[in-house]
Amino acid sequence: MREFLQGQGFMEVETPALENTTGGADARPFVTHHNALDLDVYLRISVGELWQKRLMVGGFEKTFEIGRIFRNEGMDAEHLQDYTSMEFYWAYADWNDSMRLTEELVKYVAQETFGSLKFKIKDFEIDLGKKWQRYDYRQEILKCTKIDLEKTDVKTIKKKLQALKVAYEDFNNLERGIDNLWKYCRKNIAGPGFVVYLPKIISPLAKESKEKPGYTERYQLILAGSELCNGFSELNDPLDQEERFRAQAELRLAGDEEAQMEDDDFVEALKHGMPPTTGLGISERLFAFLMDKPMRECQIFPLMRPKSINREQLTGSKGKN
Repeated sequence: MREFLQGQGFMEVETPALENTTGGADARPFVTHHNALDLDVYLRISVGELWQKRLMVGGFEKTFEIGRIFRNEGMDAEHLQDYTSMEFYWAYADWNDSMRLTEELVKYVAQETFGSLKFKIKDFEIDLGKKWQRYDYRQEILKCTKIDLEKTDVKTIKKKLQALKVAYEDFNNLERGIDNLWKYCRKNIAGPGFVVYLPKIISPLAKESKEKPGYTERYQLILAGSELCNGFSELNDPLDQEERFRAQAELRLAGDEEAQMEDDDFVEALKHGMPPTTGLGISERLFAFLMDKPMRECQIFPLMRPKSINREQLTGSKGKN
């Protein structure tokens, strides 16, 4: 990835891993304490999304970062709590440019790493060399569940998920309900391709589509029934961004720990003017998928619960007085 992006004129940067306010993704963060500042801080959940956008405000035009991110969430075959991810940001470009570059990037990585564009992933035969499709988010959910996102509510979504026998964490807002519907529907999409026009209410950092009000210029790479990247035309209107942050804050107050935090400093940066920008986030899950392996088999030292936990581990003491 580094080789490809540098060949496209992107500059590698480094942004903070400890943050006062964490953002750039819907995820539950790890919390730690900064002793010198006597301040609770968060381990980042994205590879410097809001920092790299500040660089766009400052005049940079093509940046990327490869680094570790941390999400305090459940473990399964596709997800771990700390892993390597990459994000790029590209000024004076939009989501169509980003989708084109993402397709080129994935093909390059696959060919250079595995020497092929054809893969057997789960029950799917995947050919990255064929034409990549576009899937409309709303239409795919409608086709799959008969639920129209513009005519539904939390109660209806829960009833449908229960009828489909889908296991889910309880939720009390439409945003999480829609996300649960999509996770069910995408599992039968082979790809390769991009799901496009994700709803505005689940895309707090993405620019709203002029062609489809209420939806955004946001896309996700779909491969073998899973989502492997997230990209969009970046929202650069400070007033709109401030309003969306407030909506996310209300969700957090209502108990949604994955809703994004307000970042007043970032909104202030946008007021100085960020050019039209697009961005992408993609992680090492891509390599795990192409190898058809669980994520933890693709890390040398994945964190696991020890066989036993002694008193010293629990208290930090030496075990003797």
